[in-house]
Amino acid sequence: MPNRGIHNEEQVTMSYNVPAELRYSKSDEWVRVEGDELVIGITDFAQDQLGDIVYIELPKVGALITPGESFGVIESVKASSDLYAPVGGEVVAVNGDLEASQEPINRDPYGEGWLIRVRPSGAEEELLDAAAYTAFCEERGH
Repeated sequence: MPNRGIHNEEQVTMSYNVPAELRYSKSDEWVRVEGDELVIGITDFAQDQLGDIVYIELPKVGALITPGESFGVIESVKASSDLYAPVGGEVVAVNGDLEASQEPINRDPYGEGWLIRVRPSGAEEELLDAAAYTAFCEERGH
């Protein structure tokens, strides 16, 4: 597999794209701070392990999510997996474009493939920085 990481201080390089400005959960979700909201998606590692994604079930706007608990389901040609909340709070937006096509998750998991936006409640799992997440992925043999 070609190395898709970019060689600069903004990225940690491995076989998967791991942007340095994000935080990561051990269940392979990422979190990006945008103002007073958090954007959540799945990592490049997760989408690569799943393969072509064929279905996604996301919460409704207004739903409350709890760190470590399932907030949705993602299915691929290989497997079905729960999505786990890395933070707690109220869902303020859902990526509705993913209802018609889940391809953006495979193509651009950190951009067009984002899943939900949350107004945080302050509760969160222990999130990893890019270097720690990279090490965690490597420990799993990937």
